[in-house]
Amino acid sequence: MLRVNNMDELINNLITKYKTNNPFELARALGIHIRFMDLGTGTKGLYYRKLRRRFIVIHNGLPAEWQRFVCAHELGHDRLHKGINRFFLEEHSFFSPGKLERQANLFAVKLLSSGTLPDHDEAVKSYYLRIGIPPEVRFFLED
Repeated sequence: MLRVNNMDELINNLITKYKTNNPFELARALGIHIRFMDLGTGTKGLYYRKLRRRFIVIHNGLPAEWQRFVCAHELGHDRLHKGINRFFLEEHSFFSPGKLERQANLFAVKLLSSGTLPDHDEAVKSYYLRIGIPPEVRFFLED
């Protein structure tokens, strides 16, 4: 299993090298093609490889903060789960989305929150809203 310290180091190295925590800029810098498409009601995004090319596809009907989170999530799959195509499916309940999905969610939250700490006594929901992470994401991180 991936250790959290390794994930932190991976994220810090990306941010240091490319001088941004913006998942769209990071994906472009890494040569990952980003596409926006109508993926229907159940899919927020997906990551796949085809003929050595890597793609992140994001549902074009999502609000901007969700598009940003999904891009970060799919970037997590690229960095953490090399060679595995995974779909980030909309959860209709708060059941555990599986180990690889939890890791990609944690990667996304760590990437997007890098350099920004919660204020003293700030609720998670308020913190997420302030830094542009959909507040529903906190449920995806729990087992």
